[in-house]
Amino acid sequence: MRLRRLARRAAPLAAPANSLRRGVQEDERNALVARSGADPFRTERRLRLRDHFSLSENVLMLQHMHAEHDGLRIAQLSDVHVGLATSALRIRRAVEAVNAEKPDLVFLTGDYVTHSPKPLPRVRELLAGLEGLVYVVMGNHDHWVNAPYLRESFERMGYTVLQNEHRQVQVKGAPVTVLGIDDGLTGRDDVAATFRGAPVSGTRLVLAHTPPTADKLPAHAGLVQFSGHTHGGQFVVRGLTEAIFRRAGQPYIRGHYHVNGNQLYVNRGLGFGFGGPYLRRGSEPEVAFFTLRQAAVSAG
Repeated sequence: MRLRRLARRAAPLAAPANSLRRGVQEDERNALVARSGADPFRTERRLRLRDHFSLSENVLMLQHMHAEHDGLRIAQLSDVHVGLATSALRIRRAVEAVNAEKPDLVFLTGDYVTHSPKPLPRVRELLAGLEGLVYVVMGNHDHWVNAPYLRESFERMGYTVLQNEHRQVQVKGAPVTVLGIDDGLTGRDDVAATFRGAPVSGTRLVLAHTPPTADKLPAHAGLVQFSGHTHGGQFVVRGLTEAIFRRAGQPYIRGHYHVNGNQLYVNRGLGFGFGGPYLRRGSEPEVAFFTLRQAAVSAG
């Protein structure tokens, strides 16, 4: 059975001055996603509130990507926080939602655990089975718990982990450069090392857990950075949440931004809220999808 979606308007923050909302569709609520056959997590086919998440569709207009990548599809999962804070069914349904869309690339952008090492073995269990080309970066919580264990787990699943590294892969007949920058909050980011030897043009996509890493990228380079970390504000009180995040050095909270001539998308994250110990308000868990589109190069 195909994934069914029930449209639901998300409660957005006020659009930042440098954000671009044009060409971005509304979120859709994951209403009923059980496929035919036995469900290893629940026999009921209708999900509880704690198992819900939103599916967002985003269009990214790029001037300098390879023409062959017009229409290229990307899926992003972030801040899964495996453990008591996040429904296991929500995570497995998110994996199903990604696979149902058959994206060309899948990005995982950090924080797979929270504070305890106990859920570490379940990361492999719950995030296994993503199909296609999967690229992974680490978040601050991963380093606080056990990043080497997580790296080994992801590599055993066949996923590519990037810690201040880049890889080039052929997609739709042209190269895509994926640049994975390690976590900035814990001081492990090294932008120079990540870009060393990488192509200076073409389709270049950056993964970094913390959004402010975008301020460190080469300016006006036609890059797109995919991040998480903020949980979209986690508990959104209009005006107050933005002020708190700015004071904490996190000016990019959720959605799409232009930063120094590049683009940034901040995923709201899949973990926390809806029955867990950490409350969410005004920021639903998210699985994000992106379509790359060729933008006309402006004259002059």
